[in-house]
Formats: sequence, C-alpha cells, structure tokens
Amino acid sequence: MNADALFAMMVAQGDVVIDRFRHAVRHHPDHLFIRYGEEDHDQSFAAFEAEVATLAAALQDMGLQPDDRVSVFTRNSRVATLAMFAVWEAGGIYAPVNFNYTGRLLSYQLADTAPRVLITDAALAPAVADSLGDIAVPHVVVHRPSPADHDYVADRAELPPALIAHGGVHDLADLMRTPRRHQPAERGAADVANIIYTSGTTGPAKGVVQPFRWINQYTFNSRAFLTPDDTIYCDLPLYHVGGAMFLVAKACWTGCAVSLWDKFSPTRFWDRVRGHRASNAVLLDVMVPWLMSAEPQATDRDNTLMRVHMQPLPAQHHQVAQRFGFQFCTAGFGQTESGNGFVALIDQFGDVDAKRPEFRVGHDRDTMLRIARDRGVMVVDGREPLAKGFMGRPSPLLEAAVLDADDTVLGPEQAGQLAFRPRFPHLLLTHYFNKPDATIKTFSNLWFHTGDAVRRTEDGVYYFIDRMGGFFRVRGENVSSYQVEDLLNAHPDIRATAALPVPAAEGDEEDCAVFIELVEGRAMTEADLRAFALTVMPRYMAPRHVRFVDALPVTPTNKIEKYKLKQVLLAELAADGAGAGA
Repeated sequence: MNADALFAMMVAQGDVVIDRFRHAVRHHPDHLFIRYGEEDHDQSFAAFEAEVATLAAALQDMGLQPDDRVSVFTRNSRVATLAMFAVWEAGGIYAPVNFNYTGRLLSYQLADTAPRVLITDAALAPAVADSLGDIAVPHVVVHRPSPADHDYVADRAELPPALIAHGGVHDLADLMRTPRRHQPAERGAADVANIIYTSGTTGPAKGVVQPFRWINQYTFNSRAFLTPDDTIYCDLPLYHVGGAMFLVAKACWTGCAVSLWDKFSPTRFWDRVRGHRASNAVLLDVMVPWLMSAEPQATDRDNTLMRVHMQPLPAQHHQVAQRFGFQFCTAGFGQTESGNGFVALIDQFGDVDAKRPEFRVGHDRDTMLRIARDRGVMVVDGREPLAKGFMGRPSPLLEAAVLDADDTVLGPEQAGQLAFRPRFPHLLLTHYFNKPDATIKTFSNLWFHTGDAVRRTEDGVYYFIDRMGGFFRVRGENVSSYQVEDLLNAHPDIRATAALPVPAAEGDEEDCAVFIELVEGRAMTEADLRAFALTVMPRYMAPRHVRFVDALPVTPTNKIEKYKLKQVLLAELAADGAGAGA
C-alpha cells in the first residue's frame, strides 16, 4: 500500500480522538473501557462518557473556551484520563504536568502554559500553592480522596491556606456529584489537542503543540494490531505521550479496554496482567531487566500478554519474549514531536504457539502478518540477531533522512541526525509553545530535526545510536553512552547501567563515568567491572569513573535521571580535587 492509500485509510478511520470516543459510546456503550486497577473500578464506554460529560460541563461553566488550556497535575491515572477526555469534549487543550515537579519546575510550566483551569490532587496542593505566586490561574479543581481511597494522604487532606486564598478553588467530587451534559465541541484535524512538555534534559522544557491528527498518526500503526477483545495495559504516567496517547487514547479507535494503573510495579506486574487479561503493553528501559531478574518459573508463559512494544529494543528481546510468551514484539521510534516515525514487527515464535489456548487474546499470527504486509510494516524473525538500536523502516507517511551538521543528506552507514518531512499536513507538531526561535531552529531547511543520532543501512533500515548530546569525546574518539551501557549490561550480574560524561582532569575532552545497579544478591568489585569492560569494549571507551548504587534514579516512565548522578559525581570529584566544573 502506497503513502497516499495509507493516508486515506488513516483519515477515513477518524482524525479526532474525541469523535472516535463518541463513536464507541454510540456503537458499543456497554463494552468495558476503563479498568482502574488501583481501586478495582471498571467502567463501560457509556458510564465513563457520563462522567466525562459532567466534568466537561463544569469546565464550560468556568468559562473554558475552545483552545483554552487546562493543566492536569495528578498522580491518579483515572483522574488524569477523565480530565483529558473532558478537556477535549469541552474544546480545550490538554496540558499535563509531570507530577514530580515542585518549585521552579512547576512554576515554569504553569507560567508558560497559562491555563484557565488547573486540575490537581490534594496531596499535590502544597506544591501548587508554593508555585502559583503571581501566576494567574482562574480556576483550580482539586481531587480530594476520601479515607477509603487508595491515594488518600491524611496529612494532605486539608488544602493549604495559600491555595484557598488564591481563589477559584473547586472540589472535584462536588463538581461530579450531579450528572450533567455539556455542549460538545467540534474539533478538526488541524485543531490543537495537546501541549505536552519535553523532559528538558538539555535545556528548558518545551511545550510541544500537537494537532488532533498527530494523535491519529502516532497510534495508526500500533492500533492496527488490536481487536475489541484486547485489553491494553497502561502503567505509564499520562503526562507523556506513551501513556496518554499510545496506550489510552488509541483504545477509542478499536473499542477495546484499558487496564489502568498509577505506576509500574515489578512485583505486581504479572498479577495485574492476569487479573485483567491484558494482552498488549509497553515495556520501557529498566522495566525489562526488573522483570527478567525474577526467578524463572514454569508458569511464566501463563499470561495473556501477547504483543509487547519494547523501547528501546533490548538485546535480549527474544529471550524475554520466549520466557513470557510474547508472540510478537514491536520496535520503532516514538517522539513527542514527530509521533511514530518507525515501526517493525518481530515474530518471536514463528509457527509455534506462544500460549496455551486459554491465554490467547486478539489476532492470530497469520492475521498479524497480513496486517503488517498490507501496511508495509517490516517483519523480522526474532530468532535472528538484530544490531543494537534497531528501529525498522520509516513510516510511509513521513520522509526520513540522516543529516550532517549542514543538513546535507548522508549516505548509508554514516552517522548523523535523524530528520523528518511529513508527506501530508498536520502529522507532526505544530510548533513549540511560546518558543518561536526553537521552532524555527528545529524546522530549519524544511526538515524537522529530532535531536537523535542514527544510521541507515543500504536497504533502508534505521538504527538508533544516541541522543545527539549522548556523544562525548574521549581520547580523540566519539563515545556513545548508549553503546557503553549496552556492552556493560551484557554482564549477568548487572541489572542496569548509566553512562555519562564528566570533564576530564586534563584537557578539554571528557571522561566516561558509569553508575552500576547490580542484580539483587549479586556482588562485583570495581576491579571486576574494569576487567569485564576491557573484554567487551575498546580501551578508550572503558569508564574512568565507576560507582555502584543500590538503585538508579528513574522518572515515572523509567528513564534514568543521569543529571542527578552527574551532580553527585562532580561534587565528589571536586571535593577530592580530581575534577573540574560542570
């Protein structure tokens, strides 16, 4: 199927997620939609829509107009989901906030977004009160759990006086007490759906302005592999596109259920999957080694998880799939700005059934392969080795290229920056909110620059190398933090590694530092680590600084917070007189 046909198919399926939600409510109102596992609370599409309508009416009563922004700052994933759909129904823009933010980080995003309404938790209200200051937020809606609720915090039950003094405070439960109907907003492909902020690891966070068609594009390929009988497992936070769009929103196109949880639990993961018969999930970064570190059991495949997206794709993906019975894995490239630029389907079991009949859910293998073939999705045999960083081939909806520093397109096997051009309108971000200079820079020479370093093979397969900032210069050589981590993680005693650069004691280059988290119950010395490193990597790549930690600091999406590690190490080196400034 060519790009024009794929685009026509995508548009025909519906550009606007809220239209697809309404369609699901009309055509299968009693089908389960939200299964909130934290409180064992199931809702059909119709029951959830009634609550969405009530909150949307309340937002409109607060004066919410089309394209007004609503910031959502909550740890409760059900409240976040309710807010997201209500904001869309009322015509507003969903602008979630990382629930770990406090102080300047929180103040910056609220000031930048300038929302008409802020929806938050009682437990987070002190952080809101401290951060609002002179920021004008006309309305604050507070989720105040009762003592019987799982997220009740006794010493945060009362709102801080500073927040009450700010004015315009509403209790969410009071707003939801009497069912009401709203005035449905009509939205189109080019209308703004979301402002999702990037992590800001290399500078101030940027609000990515996404039109509704962006959601359609981002979920288009992955939802093709779903059926109404599937259940999507979601434990990712809804302030990122992975949880909010790739897992929750896409269920509206298929009419399937979402198993919703507030956070990942390595000890309860399989009980959750089995309890809700979840068949699709996303495993990010350290989630895989956490699950693999558990003692193998004869019943490991006795679960309904049939299809799993892994990002980044770990070297041991086939072993993971074989152990837990994942019939298929998907790999690719997902980004807040560009959506789903690459996708590949990995057939992990071939003609062999991954599960016993009672654990099979969704499409059979032949149907999955046919769907992939019809859409031009690359299919690979999971038994065959894949080079690290494998992403597959580009989506036909986007033109992809590898660029050098002057935006010249590079040839095969040359490392450079990944860039996209949309073949059709409204597929990528519209712009960075309030940052015209950043928008112009990232779209220079009519390419969207992803900030990621990749390489392309002769046959058009792309491989991720690192963030452009993930390269550092050691002894005249370019070293990739991703490569260092990948090589060291091959040691059976290592659960996870974080590699990062620190200023060298002499000269203008950098030294490599690694922080190591060991598998529980295992032991390793610095000498052991250094000896192993020299067996798997060139000497120039071997780390100069080695530190062992009980646990690597991670975000709620399980991305390692390297900046925290770097701060600790630089302070230590400075105290020892062995390092330079940041």
